[in-house]
Amino acid sequence: PREILLPKDLTLPNTDNFRKVHLAYLPPKLPSLAKAAELLCKIQHVPSIETLGLEKKPLLTKACAALIAYFEQTQKATIDQLKPFQPINLSRRMLIDDITERNLEIFVRLNGHKGPGTLRHIIDRTKTPMGGRLLEDMLHHPWRDLEPILRIQAAVELLCLDDAFRFELRNILDQIYDLERLTQRIALNRSLPKDFLALKNSLLVLPKIKTLLETKLENNPNPILDEIIRNWDFLDEYATLLSQALVDDPPQTITDGGLFLTGYNQELDELLDMVDHAEQKLQALLEEEKNKTGLTKLKMGYNRVFGYYYEISKAVETKIPEHFIRRQSLAHAERFTTQTLKDLEEKLLTASDKRKTLEYQLFLELRTTIAQARSRFLAMSDVIANLDYWQALAEVARLNNWVKPTFSSKDEIEIVAGRHPVVEAMLGQTNFVPNGLSLKVGRNFCLLTGPNMAGKSTILRQTALICLLAQMGSFVPATKANLGLVDRLFSRVGASDNLAQGQSTFMVEMMETARILRQATRKSFVILDEIGRGTSTYDGVALAWSIVEYLLKRPNGAPRTIFATHYHELTALEGRLAELFTMNIAISEVNNTIVFLHKLIPGPSDRSYGVEVARLSGIPAPVIQRAKELLQNLESGRQGMETAVQKTAQMLLPGIDEKQIAPNPKETQNQPQEIHPLLDAITKIDPNSLTPLEALNLLIDWKRRWGENIQTSKDQKGKAKRQKA
Repeated sequence: PREILLPKDLTLPNTDNFRKVHLAYLPPKLPSLAKAAELLCKIQHVPSIETLGLEKKPLLTKACAALIAYFEQTQKATIDQLKPFQPINLSRRMLIDDITERNLEIFVRLNGHKGPGTLRHIIDRTKTPMGGRLLEDMLHHPWRDLEPILRIQAAVELLCLDDAFRFELRNILDQIYDLERLTQRIALNRSLPKDFLALKNSLLVLPKIKTLLETKLENNPNPILDEIIRNWDFLDEYATLLSQALVDDPPQTITDGGLFLTGYNQELDELLDMVDHAEQKLQALLEEEKNKTGLTKLKMGYNRVFGYYYEISKAVETKIPEHFIRRQSLAHAERFTTQTLKDLEEKLLTASDKRKTLEYQLFLELRTTIAQARSRFLAMSDVIANLDYWQALAEVARLNNWVKPTFSSKDEIEIVAGRHPVVEAMLGQTNFVPNGLSLKVGRNFCLLTGPNMAGKSTILRQTALICLLAQMGSFVPATKANLGLVDRLFSRVGASDNLAQGQSTFMVEMMETARILRQATRKSFVILDEIGRGTSTYDGVALAWSIVEYLLKRPNGAPRTIFATHYHELTALEGRLAELFTMNIAISEVNNTIVFLHKLIPGPSDRSYGVEVARLSGIPAPVIQRAKELLQNLESGRQGMETAVQKTAQMLLPGIDEKQIAPNPKETQNQPQEIHPLLDAITKIDPNSLTPLEALNLLIDWKRRWGENIQTSKDQKGKAKRQKA
């Protein structure tokens, strides 16, 4: 969390998890349960907390009240624009923790980047901000109740089967702004004139959507669309109000003026007319005085001292009218004013300020009117969000040839020709090899083997993503899919560490695995990749073996699981554990070269092909050749291991006598064996537990201790050989 709100007498542990969290503290005296309930009812405009579903939740009630008190303290305002409170019922949603979200690259790729390469990027075909937020929420919390899933499926199918209808709906939705955020800013008194213009333009689009839906229903009766139309709210009175009030191009700020149309307010119209036609009114008054007095040479002027005035030249001999009031005498002229001119001048000088003041007052009234109807705007915002969400799922299904999944009451996963939605989008449909998978009751644990780069992780992830998409109500990338509902999705894939908290790759792996073993249920779906690879081979095999047994022997039933591994020893469990079966990724060998077929086939793989994969990745040929020799020796058993050690030592230590490496048993039968200390040091090392830095430090230490003696012995032998020659 970014911020935690605590009572004064509580503290948090001083751990890395909380060091970057902002802590805020509540007032010392917290409200009682009765006061908390009263505050919630006042803020939410409900008669009792039963309306909010809080009648049997005293702690949640007090926490909500404390949060509202904190809002009012920090915002210095009454918080009455919040949406209706709804306790979250997680039992109706599939649970996906942040680790699984990261491993499946739902929102962010493993390298931390958003956008291409994520599931969100592939399926986000929404046109409105509300629809985009609903899509994100559904990716976080898919349904685990069948009823809402089937409801969404029906709407998606309707839109998927009619391209013209979906195309027209997408075009109309593209004209709607963020109703939820716009009304939020208006309710918080943080709105600008452009927000009202965006709101007006959005409301004017609503009738087009209803007309489109009604046209569709004439030929295709549909209960979902029928329900939407029956509850449709045009908000036409607010669309009319905003259309009559606002100009098409409002100013950036309220104080600039020029926000309202002529005819919206009579007093404002008079002020606008005064400001916009000041020069014409002055000229009209001048012409009126000329006609009334017969002073055809009468002029009008202005200065900052006297304001507007009439001017008569002294060269013109005439009688001054009685209603003229002398203001100033000059050498060549006389200046006068009249009561009518003074009244007009006052109106002109104050009209601009009065206009801005009145416009601001009218703007506040308009803002209050819209804010009072926020609940209606939010209701229509939800309707638009759902329409946008449905059409987005239909659009991605139509573009990518996805199918509607079916659901089973049993805990099973049946996928025919499934595809990874993200990988397929990056490679293209023609380049992606689809794979089917079947997890049934009594056969729900798949042990997946095969070399790296063959596609094991892709199959793990695509199966999990198909389950996730299906429970969002979406179509899925497969030829056919029949799925039992999943309550929780777990994944343990990829290698990572947390150096800041002192956690190695293996520690992180074990912590994530522990979470799965403790929290998974019979209705969960678990994908595990290379468990135990972060430690020594024997430790890894033992841990992986034990984890497989633990998952399959759980008293409440084993979760559906795909367990990918390189440990071929685990394949011996097939036949011993009833629910476990093996699959592998097919490999073709042509002229000592492997070809990845990316095809899932029954049974275990016969070997790991690690050296071949290393060759394909660009490892130099001498390294590959030497690795093949070592592999043959290692696979031949203990004698092969001793031979490999002997050859390795001879390569590294050419100055050491061969007898020191592996003395002849006959020669040493009655005498103690003399082994070089460097060889003794090598045999005591566990390479799997060494870090690269520790290995480098060992080499430096060995060279310092024995390297000079080895080189001296080698030089002496070379000198003797040259002398003999």
